[in-house]
Amino acid sequence: MPAAALRIGLTGGIGSGKSTVSALLVAHGAGLVDTDAIAHRLTQPQGAAVEAIRAAFGAAAIAADGAMDRAFMRALAFGDDGTARRRLEAILHPLIGAETERQARALPASVIVFDVPLLVESAHWRAKVDKVLVIDCNESTQVRRVVARSGWSPEAVVSVIASQASRALRRACADAVIFNDGLSPAQLAATVQSLWQHWCREPG
Repeated sequence: MPAAALRIGLTGGIGSGKSTVSALLVAHGAGLVDTDAIAHRLTQPQGAAVEAIRAAFGAAAIAADGAMDRAFMRALAFGDDGTARRRLEAILHPLIGAETERQARALPASVIVFDVPLLVESAHWRAKVDKVLVIDCNESTQVRRVVARSGWSPEAVVSVIASQASRALRRACADAVIFNDGLSPAQLAATVQSLWQHWCREPG
C-alpha cells in the first residue's frame, strides 16, 4: 500500500448493495479489503477463530466439517440481548483487524476500499479511513433483497437489521451516501463513477 493511499471505508446495512459498489470501485482501480471474507476464512475448518469459538460457545457451535455452524451462531447471536454477539465479536474483531492491515499493506493500489459492514458500530474504524461511503436503502428493500438471495425468513432479516446501526446513524457518519433504492445497474455505476472522479482523480 503506498504511503499516501486513499483509504475509503465502505459500509451499509445487510442487503444495501455494498458488494455491488465494492466491485464497481475495484473496476475503477481500487484495491479491496473485504472484512466479511476475512471473517469467513477465520471461521472455516481449521480457521484461526474456530477453537476459540468452540471454547466460548461449546461443540454445538462447530459444524461436522469443522467450520463454525453459521445457522447456530446466527440464531444465538441475534436471539438474546446481544451478549452472545458481543462475545463472538470479541473473538473475531482482533483477528479481523490484524488480517485487514496485513492485506492493506500488501496492496499496491493508490486507493484502498475497506468493506466493513459494522464500520459505524466499531468506533475505531473511523480513525483508520480517510473517507466513509455509506450505501443506503429502505428497510423494505433490504428485506426483499436478502430473502431473495439467501432464503432467510423476513423475520430473520429484520432481526439482523435491528442489531445493526440505524440508517440515520450511518448517514451521520458518512462523507458520501449512495441511496441505492430504485437505481438501475447503469445508474448505480454512473453514481459510483462520479464519486470516484470526485474523490480519487489524479492531481492535475
